[in-house]
Amino acid sequence: MSACDVPSALTRSPGLPKSPEGDPVFPEPWAAEAFALTVHLHEKGVFTWNEWAKALSVEVRKPGRAEDGSDYFDCWVAALSGLLVAKGVADADTILALQQSWQRAAEATPHGKRIVLENDPLR
Repeated sequence: MSACDVPSALTRSPGLPKSPEGDPVFPEPWAAEAFALTVHLHEKGVFTWNEWAKALSVEVRKPGRAEDGSDYFDCWVAALSGLLVAKGVADADTILALQQSWQRAAEATPHGKRIVLENDPLR
């Protein structure tokens, strides 16, 4: 049996989204994309894993965060945004404008349809 076959204690966390088979899953598709983007940027050398862990740790420990962890991927995105700004990859205004554009696109997209940035009525 490999280490991957032994479930961690984290997978038994109450409230963790699970598949019909009981495996942990991402709560929303955007969370999986944020995860994949973070791993990709780390693999490309934009930041070290220690830098990432520290940034995420700071976010999840901020006052006002959900005690049940339901805002974990909001913390994830905030940490990633902060690292990108700190590393000079993007500026905060550009990130905020893009987030707002995605929000408008989501609101303008009919239910059940794929959200694309082109759906932002202000683009």
